[in-house]
Amino acid sequence: MSGNPGDEAGTRTAHHPAVSAVGSFGVLDREAREAEEERLLAPGATRSLGAGRRAIEEVADPWRTCFERDRDRILHSTAFRRLAGKTQVFIFPADHQRTRLTHALEVAQVATAVSRACRLNVVLTEAIALGHDCGHGPGGHASEEALSPFLSEGFDHAVWGADVTAASLNLCAETLDGIRNHSWSRPSPATPEGEVVALADRIAYCAHDLEDAVHAEIVTSDELPLLVGERCGTSRARQLDAFVTDVVTTTLSSGTVALSEAMGEALEELRRFNYERIYLRQDSIEQSAAVVDLLRALVVHYVSHPTALPVGAELVPDDPDTVRAAVGYVSGMTDRFACTKAAELLGWSLPPWWEPRIP
Repeated sequence: MSGNPGDEAGTRTAHHPAVSAVGSFGVLDREAREAEEERLLAPGATRSLGAGRRAIEEVADPWRTCFERDRDRILHSTAFRRLAGKTQVFIFPADHQRTRLTHALEVAQVATAVSRACRLNVVLTEAIALGHDCGHGPGGHASEEALSPFLSEGFDHAVWGADVTAASLNLCAETLDGIRNHSWSRPSPATPEGEVVALADRIAYCAHDLEDAVHAEIVTSDELPLLVGERCGTSRARQLDAFVTDVVTTTLSSGTVALSEAMGEALEELRRFNYERIYLRQDSIEQSAAVVDLLRALVVHYVSHPTALPVGAELVPDDPDTVRAAVGYVSGMTDRFACTKAAELLGWSLPPWWEPRIP
């Protein structure tokens, strides 16, 4: 199991005989790929060459473009891994239901499909998509309502993700901009790749949240508005195909990253249906209220007991820096860890839909 001697002296291979891969084509390093982008990418696409502005200047990597480094840093980050334990729609989802992590992966798939077809920078698109929700707190969007009162600027997962969660990764300005502005309520992203992710995010969650709700027997696909079924179908696969095709054709014909008016209307109808029948159903409202109460109680506890924070040694109770540190710690928690802490520190008796999953 230690490998096999290669054909060349001083080499070791996983298998014998080894498969020849390199031949005489030479190395495709960062500089070669940057040069290739000029030939392959559309005029308005973001080039790696000349980008890579970071808060802390770094020497360029010999093998990876600046955006490839960003993509890799996000993939290896703790914040990205924690998305596996954070709510997309269903708290403590069943094995087949989406988490924030699988949502991010599906957004990346949709976004890169569009960017590749439109000759945009696929790697920048992927980096933004993978990182776009890393600022989310536990319990889904209810965490924004829970944490906003503690910060003068409020708690917006997109802004928090770019400016706080990703700060230690020292990402490029273009990647951070796409993460910060992926929500439709935010200003327009500075790059077409960021705009692609903003569309892909809504397309992906509208389609896969519906699929999860159908599997959970909350709704049925034949209840969808007629307009949705006619224009993009009733299954996730058909919907994604219809929306991706429309974004590509509309973008190439108009020169702007966009949906057509007809498909934009279909997406809005699908989103409205999801809100009315899935996100705002009574069980969801009750769970969101419980999330808000739990997260606020945790923040209040840590603000009063800053030594319980991982960075709390130099903090004092009720200080603005302590509040911000408490919000940062609680927002980074997974659903399960937040529930465990509420039971451990606050003595909470948690709702039945939480209790079975507490270690």
